[in-house]
Amino acid sequence: MSQQYPALLVAVPLLSALLISAAGWANRRLCFYIAVVALSVAVYSSFGLLFRVINEGVIVYRLAGWDPPWGIAYYIDHLNGLVLAVVSVVALINLIASKKSIEREFPEKMGAFYTLYVLLVTGSLGIVVTGDAFNLYVLLEIAALTGYGMLAMGDKDRAPLATLNYLYMGTIGACFYLLGIGYLYIVTGSLNMVDIAGLLPPIYQSKAVMAAFIICMVGVWLKMAFFPLHAWLPNAYTYAPSAASSLIAPLATKVMIYVMIRLILTVFTPEYVFTILSISNAIVWLAVIAIVMGAFLAFKERSLKKMLTYIVVAEVGYMVGGAWLGNRAGMTGSILHIANDALMTLCVFLAVRNIVYMIQEN
Repeated sequence: MSQQYPALLVAVPLLSALLISAAGWANRRLCFYIAVVALSVAVYSSFGLLFRVINEGVIVYRLAGWDPPWGIAYYIDHLNGLVLAVVSVVALINLIASKKSIEREFPEKMGAFYTLYVLLVTGSLGIVVTGDAFNLYVLLEIAALTGYGMLAMGDKDRAPLATLNYLYMGTIGACFYLLGIGYLYIVTGSLNMVDIAGLLPPIYQSKAVMAAFIICMVGVWLKMAFFPLHAWLPNAYTYAPSAASSLIAPLATKVMIYVMIRLILTVFTPEYVFTILSISNAIVWLAVIAIVMGAFLAFKERSLKKMLTYIVVAEVGYMVGGAWLGNRAGMTGSILHIANDALMTLCVFLAVRNIVYMIQEN
């Protein structure tokens, strides 16, 4: 059973989304319970993988038995073992805590909302667990498209436009990432992350490799709302349904931080990023600006929910800055802050959700 944890992690929530959609037509009350069971399996599988990685080391799971680089492989190490546990736990806690809010906001659309919710979590878990650069893009789009749907279900007057802006910027970010991976495929002939890392050293001086790295980074920074590429985020989260913003705010940016760190450590390797390119100082200064500006914009904001979204922007700066310091302490701090910030953001958005719920009830 434990050998199949990587497959269960994605397959169970994915298949449960189909069941939830059907239950939405037959018996809406079942939707919540199906979603809870699916995400509970994801939590169990993610912790099982984390403990296996701690005890046994890196796990490589070959889908359909095809060996990489020809087949898609899931690659689990200490980094994504931790992130998988964080994503699944945050998603399950938020689901349970948001039950009454969802029933109030979407009495007729619970099936659709829970379907989108579980699909977003499926995409996020897939992004974290995959070891294939193109498969990551596919899962990135699954998470993004379902996120757009959830956010658009918010404020009828303002959520659609805010979501449309998010869609435009998210699509541009995803296109940049895909273009960068295309350059990597041209020069290496592989899409497997570990395989690419082994093929790159002889061509480190190639302009195509540099272009691939820069283009991928711009796409990832845009998706994570790294200042000044953050303009889409405040309105999208502010006007979203409470249950959606308390899921997407803790997970979306943190998953993209993980993608950035994965590209640095596994695909392009620290030697190339920190020694050959030598752009760390510039990125760290950009991160400092992001921290200061995020805090300033939060300080001057009068809307509580929007204030919290600017705090998310500032926190992105902390994690990007730590990763780009180029040393063990900075990278460790950045990785641990993914977990810290995901849980912290979940708590504050749930607190705001409870305040709004009580105001509406009274």
